[in-house]
Amino acid sequence: MNQKSFNLRSLLFLSLVIFLFLPAKSQSQQSTGEKFSLLFIGDIMGHDEQIWSAENRETHLYNYDDVFQYIKPVVADADIAVANFEVTLAGPPYTGYPQFSSPADLAAACKNAGIDYLVTANNHAADRGKKGIISTINKLDSIGISHTGTFMNSSCRDSLIPLMIYRNGTSIALLNYTFSTNGIIVPEPVIVNMIDKELITRDVKKAKDKKADIIILFLHWGTEYDTIPSKGQTDLAEYFQSIGVNLIIGSHPHVLQKMVRIRNDSTENDGVIVYSLGNFVSNQRKPKTDGGSMVRVEFTRNGDKYSVSNAGYYLTWVYAPIEKYRKKFFILPCSEFENKSYFFDKPDAFLLMKKFISDSRKLLNEQNINIKEYIFNGNFWVLNN
Repeated sequence: MNQKSFNLRSLLFLSLVIFLFLPAKSQSQQSTGEKFSLLFIGDIMGHDEQIWSAENRETHLYNYDDVFQYIKPVVADADIAVANFEVTLAGPPYTGYPQFSSPADLAAACKNAGIDYLVTANNHAADRGKKGIISTINKLDSIGISHTGTFMNSSCRDSLIPLMIYRNGTSIALLNYTFSTNGIIVPEPVIVNMIDKELITRDVKKAKDKKADIIILFLHWGTEYDTIPSKGQTDLAEYFQSIGVNLIIGSHPHVLQKMVRIRNDSTENDGVIVYSLGNFVSNQRKPKTDGGSMVRVEFTRNGDKYSVSNAGYYLTWVYAPIEKYRKKFFILPCSEFENKSYFFDKPDAFLLMKKFISDSRKLLNEQNINIKEYIFNGNFWVLNN
């Protein structure tokens, strides 16, 4: 044997010894302690004043990016962000209440701000009829932002329910339904998912058949402007939690309602119920409707088990100053701005935000179970445990 062959064989033998004595890791051990976060965002509205605010008067083009500039870092920090998109993209004439149709630029700004998924089943989904539903779906698809809740036809629904999200070996099923379309009949073949226990039960089973590790149910429900969940909401939440839904997220009341974290030591069906996130952006300025919350839920994966390791909320408020004779809209993370009176154009605006913060904290401190607020400490966001 020549020296070159001897050296090569010695090197291979040494490599084998090192490999055999390295600590072995099973697949489940490799995934132990992996974490990922989901952020849930409330009602994205499109009132007339918001449309006028976003329009360039010379080019007649629209841009909503400024609306999200202060909240974008918080949204982008989450692994997955989901929001309730409570307008249609039906084309001109662009109008707000009662028959919403916003420029598609609003959805583009949502994507630019870090929102990954939109849910579209709500009481305004059919405001512009069949054409509006189809146009909304097509425009969201063209922008490249995934969505669920409304469908072109039953074949599309069958193939797209549930919306499956795959991230780092974890599969997440997102489902979305509404209690109403404000009395507007949804013409065939388009579909708006309606809240129906039997239908949702079948869809949850389908999610389980697709091996979803986490099932999210985003429901448009409840009573407008009521800060206390109705019995109908609590009964439905209890039922859906019992059949294996991990996260139940609510919208529609346009005000905040309580949040509940359900802890299970066995991690079987560890979860969260948020009855109403409130408004994310709108022109509603009455007390309690001028802001809302974002709820961040962090899951930890240990092998094939998932548990909620953290759950908290950010209060948000819509700042609407007048600039160059038109109202502007900015979503502010409240904790970051609650001591910055100098930021606001008028003292009254700052005081209105402070009142929203005070009222919201009082409600949620009294009603929430195991879910606290995220507070900005000057550098980082931390849970106020």
